[in-house]
Amino acid sequence: MTRSGQVRVSRGGREIVVVGGRDAERLAARLAGADELQTQHLLARATGNYRRGNEKRPHR
Repeated sequence: MTRSGQVRVSRGGREIVVVGGRDAERLAARLAGADELQTQHLLARATGNYRRGNEKRPHR
């Protein structure tokens, strides 16, 4: 989270999305206590890349 209260999401050195306001506060709080799978899910929702097939759990 930046000093201005924004959460910047990047991948591969490129900025994907900037989340601000209350959404940024909620996202930062949820990311603080999330494991790797939950983090991927939260960031997929924040970037709009949700329900594209890559967030499903692997079958064992």
